[in-house]
Amino acid sequence: MAPEKKSESFSCDVNVIHREIVDRVQQKMPSEEGLYSLAELFKVFGDSTRIKIIWALFEDEMCVCDIAYLLNMNQSAISHQLRVLKQARLVKPRRDGKNIFYSLDDSHIEEIFNQGMKHIDE
Repeated sequence: MAPEKKSESFSCDVNVIHREIVDRVQQKMPSEEGLYSLAELFKVFGDSTRIKIIWALFEDEMCVCDIAYLLNMNQSAISHQLRVLKQARLVKPRRDGKNIFYSLDDSHIEEIFNQGMKHIDE
């Protein structure tokens, strides 16, 4: 008969505070406002449609019509998602006559995606 496996515990067996570790980490921890902003940014990445839009914009700037066609969605749904991405400063618009083309706001977005993909592929 095989021995029973112990379930992994995520709590300490004793209640001891390691003050030097806690103090060191506390000094380096960002402000509440900074952590809240980071959480809000990651919420934006939590939608697969927005992820697809960002991925498409890695390749080239696109208008709402192009993105809607690419993703087989209606333009109002894409416009809504682009508004969310713009508010999060992930995309920026550029007007060309009657068209508005969207592109990524900066290179940090691609870095975030590349790190995420590396993590998934491990």
